[in-house]
Amino acid sequence: MFRPLLTGLFVLSLLPATAMADDSGFWQTPTIASAGKIHALPQAAYQPDRNATYKVVFSLTKASDKPNQVNPALDRVARSVNLYVQAGVPLDHLKFVAIAYGPATPIALSDAAYRQQFGVANPNLPVIEELRKHGVDVAVCGQAWAEHKFDYLWMDSHVTLALSALTTITELQQQGYALMPL
Repeated sequence: MFRPLLTGLFVLSLLPATAMADDSGFWQTPTIASAGKIHALPQAAYQPDRNATYKVVFSLTKASDKPNQVNPALDRVARSVNLYVQAGVPLDHLKFVAIAYGPATPIALSDAAYRQQFGVANPNLPVIEELRKHGVDVAVCGQAWAEHKFDYLWMDSHVTLALSALTTITELQQQGYALMPL
């Protein structure tokens, strides 16, 4: 009757303490400090090739659960940067574009416009600025912007206005970018 519980406890006792606890340094943000926590696993399989160039277009389509939270898809873009850099891939080998559309469109609003829409500061802007600083192009679909009836003056200056997500994704895929839907 207690055998499965005891077996499970035995297995847990074999794990290193750091695997169970959130010790200092367990979660890291080596490049994008404001988002994208990772846990370094240098012994894990499928490590990125440090000499390769990675071209990825991230499709950001979901809204945050709450307007005061960083968009989870944007956090995943930051996590991707942190994972590749932690694995030894130089930043200049990362050709990343993140395109927001649909419910994710508001991440591109300036702080003032976001406050007017949601009553809080735009929590995505520090992440967007940091991603941009490290070579990631964060773009927004111009068609989704129009559908949301956002004034183009409301767009944050760190965001690229794209014709559309449809054309951006297909254009970048034609150039060899892998699509990462988030």
